[in-house]
Amino acid sequence: MTNDPEVPTGTPEQARKHPGMTRAEFEAKVRERRDQFDRANDKITARSGRNLVSAVGIGLGLGLVMIFSLLFIKDIFVVFAVVLLAFTSFELATALRHAGRDIPRVPSVISTVVVVVVSFYFGAEWQWIATICGILLVVLWRLAELASPRHRASMRSVALDMSGGVFVQVYVTFLGSIAALLLRYDNGQWWVMSFLIIVVSVDVGAYATGLNFGKHPMAPTISPKKTWEGFAGSWIFGVAASVLLSLFLLDRPWWFGLILGTVLVFTATAGDLSESLLKRDLGIKDMSTWLPGHGGFLDRLDSILPSAAAAYVLFIVFAH
Repeated sequence: MTNDPEVPTGTPEQARKHPGMTRAEFEAKVRERRDQFDRANDKITARSGRNLVSAVGIGLGLGLVMIFSLLFIKDIFVVFAVVLLAFTSFELATALRHAGRDIPRVPSVISTVVVVVVSFYFGAEWQWIATICGILLVVLWRLAELASPRHRASMRSVALDMSGGVFVQVYVTFLGSIAALLLRYDNGQWWVMSFLIIVVSVDVGAYATGLNFGKHPMAPTISPKKTWEGFAGSWIFGVAASVLLSLFLLDRPWWFGLILGTVLVFTATAGDLSESLLKRDLGIKDMSTWLPGHGGFLDRLDSILPSAAAAYVLFIVFAH
């Protein structure tokens, strides 16, 4: 009498695919496949500096929230934007503090929240007023801190601290609030969705082509992994996505897609390189480790912030 072979412990589907495989053999096969995947992922991470699995997972999560909110309830997107930008302001202020600048974080975050909300509900004029008030809040807060011995410094150092606080408000708060400003218009949600999809396409195109074909560094002293081949791929992906979105979502002619895509390729690339230069000056690799596979929030929004301003200008010129 022969003994029955052991049944694999995987799913029924796996058992049907491997009818004569023992449990030990099946587990060995699974380990082998996992090791192969890990080795491939490690190679990609070493070449690109990004954990692909984590990056894709977080990117999909953020993308689904963005699409759902823009399709159904604009106010949800505003809340989503407020949370992202508030964390980004806190993150950048913290990074600057590590570099020796005493940037007040609490007023920076408060200002960001107020400016984004005001931009969406009250429009461009109040956006400017709220931004100026936010800058004054950060500056006056830093001056008030001088009453505490722990925050006292030379006049030059305090001036640099205040300049850093203003930089956070202009770079993160003001540019980020432009997306909320665009969203308040009729059909503005389609423009916000389109420019975000185009920026993501630019990033994917640069990543894919740079990883596989990149040989000629674009700005080796700023971002060694960026290549001209990657830039060409970003333009192809970005313009292709822009033309399709212009025709089927924005109700614009195909040639507008060429303009929109090309402009956003340059703003997204400039934003990426600018943040890389900032991190190099600060002596850090990522703004934070809050988003595995991406680094920090600013590492994810660096291309989006200047692109929001460009998309808004093109909307005013061509569609409003």
